[in-house]
Amino acid sequence: MIDGGLFITRQAIQRQLAAMPCELYLVRLIHQATRRAAPGERLWTAGQLAGLATVGFLRIRNREGCDIYLHPYAGDRNAGYILVDLDHAHPAVLQTMRANGHEPCVVLQSSPGNLQAWVHVSPAPLEPALATAVARQLARTYGGDLASTDWCHLGRLAGFTNQKPQRRLPGGWFPWVKVVHTRAGLASNASTLLEAAWRWPTPTRLHRTRPGLGIDTGSRQASLEVAARARETYGAWMQRWRITERFPQPDWSIVDLWIARELLARGTPVAEVGTLLRFGSPDFPRAHGNPEDYLSRTLARAAFPASRRRPVWAPHARASAPPDSARSNSAGGR
Repeated sequence: MIDGGLFITRQAIQRQLAAMPCELYLVRLIHQATRRAAPGERLWTAGQLAGLATVGFLRIRNREGCDIYLHPYAGDRNAGYILVDLDHAHPAVLQTMRANGHEPCVVLQSSPGNLQAWVHVSPAPLEPALATAVARQLARTYGGDLASTDWCHLGRLAGFTNQKPQRRLPGGWFPWVKVVHTRAGLASNASTLLEAAWRWPTPTRLHRTRPGLGIDTGSRQASLEVAARARETYGAWMQRWRITERFPQPDWSIVDLWIARELLARGTPVAEVGTLLRFGSPDFPRAHGNPEDYLSRTLARAAFPASRRRPVWAPHARASAPPDSARSNSAGGR
């Protein structure tokens, strides 16, 4: 017998994960009656989590009284996604968020009148203190739950029931966690959010130097300005070198190297170049499993001039091949 609910749940999971892509997701099961978490924490890829066997397993645990929670995983840092828990949400709150450039990539209805919104604020992992500051800022702005603003707070996984007794519907049924909206991508004012959060008092750990990049986050104003216009600057170099005209499917690691090399040659500080690549390079960190290592290697290569280097763009340059000295620094594809 075909279980139609299994496929409906799977579709809801796929919609949610497609709008908040991440290499791994942490899933935690908490039994509502005992408030105990199931032994161990599970890390799954999107494909594994949406597999029918996994969905079936989670549905069984849900029926047994477990709530199903999820968080995009980036080790001891935030993966760039901020949860805003909007209990008793005002009907116009989502419209206001979009108008302010804080548009969520995922909105779930955890029960009637209660929403959970995920806002994508950074393509690269964030320090816990910074992520928490952004979460608190969004919660205060939109009437979210301030108790749900820690950097690794868990949100609901769509397609399962909310097992909280106080959320029961009039007929006694538990409400389904439903997908209200999905749209992958960074919030348009993400850089402004990060800049405002930087100005808040934060723990010392936030103001450390990242190894390998020479980026002193304590002297952050210049980096914030670079981050705010990173896409515009990166796009200007692409247009100047006619990248998309010459290479229909650019290897962005090569373009990153070209831009880094050009800016370093012009005397731009290493910290600012790293920030530009982090926030301006298309879909960064792409398939790079370790974005920090990728940036460090790219900046190290860019710091040493290539022998017999050809210009990236000259009036009669051929469009078929990049310079010999700029082989890919990719760690897993384009």
